[in-house]
Amino acid sequence: MSEPPVQRIEPPAFLAEPMLAAVLAALPEARVVGGAVRDALAGRTVAEVDLATPRTPEQVQKSLQAAGIRIVPTGLDHGTVTAVANGRSFEVTTLRRDVETDGRHAVVVFTDDWRADAARRDFTINAMSLDRTGDLYDYFGGLGDLRAGILRFVGDPATRIAEDYLRILRYFRFYTDFAGGPADPAALAAIRAGVAGIARLSVERVWSELARIMSAPDPRAAIGLMAELGVLPAVLPEGADTARLARLVEAHAPADPLLRLAALVTGDLVAMAARLRLSASARDRLIALRAGPVPQPDDDGAALRRLLADEPCQMLVDRTWLAGGSAPEWAALRARLGAIRPPVFPLEGRDVLALGEPEGPRVGSLLRAVRQWWLGGGFVADKDACRAELVRRMQHRAPGRFDT
Repeated sequence: MSEPPVQRIEPPAFLAEPMLAAVLAALPEARVVGGAVRDALAGRTVAEVDLATPRTPEQVQKSLQAAGIRIVPTGLDHGTVTAVANGRSFEVTTLRRDVETDGRHAVVVFTDDWRADAARRDFTINAMSLDRTGDLYDYFGGLGDLRAGILRFVGDPATRIAEDYLRILRYFRFYTDFAGGPADPAALAAIRAGVAGIARLSVERVWSELARIMSAPDPRAAIGLMAELGVLPAVLPEGADTARLARLVEAHAPADPLLRLAALVTGDLVAMAARLRLSASARDRLIALRAGPVPQPDDDGAALRRLLADEPCQMLVDRTWLAGGSAPEWAALRARLGAIRPPVFPLEGRDVLALGEPEGPRVGSLLRAVRQWWLGGGFVADKDACRAELVRRMQHRAPGRFDT
């Protein structure tokens, strides 16, 4: 289906990439769609490039193979073929229109109607397409919205949300990145009305979107709007302190989603981590951010070295962000922590075994005892001194008793 372009633009540099140019030469009617178009128009780096075409998946495969381009049938049921060349990959999807949706999944049929395919997309800024000559197709005013910093759903917001409730969270993710103007009242009303649908989403999808929102340079406006519309309590029923998150952002702490989550959540982090099915490493780090000792600006060097003997430097630094933000004394503390070489206890279990101690719980007990002696002495004892202390303790231990 032919449509006049909104305007001709200077073809973005990424279109000249040899591998992409080869794919577009094999599929000359194809267009770049979605985020690559949006990011190019916004002057941002284009990371991934997706293409759309009216050709069927079978026709796409034949054309790419005829051009010597390797294909991977990554999603034939949904019309997607991946073109692979020299380590680069491009998803090529046949134009589609929805015939059935249930709030999480859609049943689609193929079409040759570019506008119908664009109408499936969530926001106007994501619904533009660009051909290889620089013709920009914009059926719903996405370019104007991008320039004005306005985030609007394509068509009726309530309908778009009912098709996939994840779009509620995607709204706030794109809001943090592209919305510099006033929020769209129709979008906000539809989000407020659709909050209950979030419960139908998998927790993995919820956490994925929340983490991306929290990774934005400044998520304060989006998080505040989520709280106002009832989205934040639906996503974090454990409770949230938006003011504490705001202070962390204002202090110019790293845009670390787990650090920000530790500042934001007020309730049980263990329960939240289990509910959102965080990875073990993410769960442990999140809990440690709020559970361990916090260095203080008036700590002397010995106190800081003792902390560094038990905790990674980055963890201690992160806790200072939660505790003190950007005040000069806290900034100085972080610099001091970074300049100290963490003391490393010089013995390991094999050192105990080498002295004749059989494997068993006493090995760990002896190591802990010598390590406490090493810590108490200010971490200055070297391996030979620690080994001598280990020998002394092994010789003077009462039979059957563990060192403490």
